[in-house]
Amino acid sequence: MTPPPAGPAVPPPSEALPGDPGEGGAARSLVVKTTSGADRPEACNQAFTVAAAAVAAGARVSLWLTGEAAWLALPGRTADVALEHATPLGDLLDVVLAAGTVTVCTQCAARRGIGPDDVVAGVRVAGSATFVEETLRPGAQALVY
Repeated sequence: MTPPPAGPAVPPPSEALPGDPGEGGAARSLVVKTTSGADRPEACNQAFTVAAAAVAAGARVSLWLTGEAAWLALPGRTADVALEHATPLGDLLDVVLAAGTVTVCTQCAARRGIGPDDVVAGVRVAGSATFVEETLRPGAQALVY
């Protein structure tokens, strides 16, 4: 039996890709949007975990909290999402805040009575124009959970 033809060559993770730092391109950025909070703890935790891992990898990271995730911008509310075998959301949020940006959707915040003075220090409230600007930057990758 003949093996199927090989697909396109994928460079190993150790090789730089076009647009990676050091290749003359801009630093890559990752925009992670989560619509999930305590209603879908696994999806929510995955978004926070990926954002924190990207920060650790040196990427420019922007984490967007939309829908039910907007509640997680309030002090103490990350404790509402506890997931076995997962890093606590509060710890992941601290990692992203230390080297990235965290944004609550303007409309999502307003629908929940959340104002800019209500959120954890370092979290901003911004709208879709800012989200679009971030996702359309050269070298940006967007993920939605």
